[in-house]
Amino acid sequence: MNDIAGSEIYARSQRLSSKPSDSRQQIEAPERLTIGELARSAGVTLRALRFYQSKGLLSPSRDGQARIYSAADRERLELILKGKRLGFTLHEIREMLMARAAGAENTLPISRRKCTEQINLLERQRRDIERALCELREIYTAMFRAALGRAAANDRG
Repeated sequence: MNDIAGSEIYARSQRLSSKPSDSRQQIEAPERLTIGELARSAGVTLRALRFYQSKGLLSPSRDGQARIYSAADRERLELILKGKRLGFTLHEIREMLMARAAGAENTLPISRRKCTEQINLLERQRRDIERALCELREIYTAMFRAALGRAAANDRG
């Protein structure tokens, strides 16, 4: 993509609203985005968006062959990405999206129990990662010491 096309997409996504809100202008996202524009703005791949669509988590409209994403699709994608970042499965995220569509007010509609379960899961994963890092550091240190020992032996021999 050339710089002109890229700057046009950026300008489109950063368009200023013509409706002032309490005497200030708000930045308004475009009402319709192509798959490429949404992927770039969300920091995901086209493949990820197609995957979420295949799982029924996103349902863009079509303009010929082009997928067109609405503001509601962008909000759903934000929730999907937040759910993934917090370690939830796609099944759990689907349930959250359904709860949201049914009128749940929370940004990420989950129960206190599910929130606690997820915190515990992430804490266990963090402990496992810390343990794995410690083991790898020990292996690396042993390898480094062995290499130093070989180098010292070569210098003496």
